[in-house]
Amino acid sequence: MPHTPPTTTEPDQPTIYHIRVRGHLDARWERWFEPMTIARQDNGDTLLAGPIIDQAALHGVLKRIRDLGLPLISMERIESDAPGSSTEGRTT
Repeated sequence: MPHTPPTTTEPDQPTIYHIRVRGHLDARWERWFEPMTIARQDNGDTLLAGPIIDQAALHGVLKRIRDLGLPLISMERIESDAPGSSTEGRTT
């Protein structure tokens, strides 16, 4: 029987992801990555943060990053019960 790792998110709820890419994305790309937010970092990177409903949607976001030719630096799944996991009011 395959082992399924426990998750703290509800199966029908989106998971929050933080995806960091090298380079700055202009504001014009915000609609392409909705509902994620785009935060341009001082070091020249861009942080995409927000809910992604499922694995297919995650692959779609990663495909868009690839299509723009942006180097992927990191991707982090944020557990919903982790302190500070909300992206509201976050300035990074």
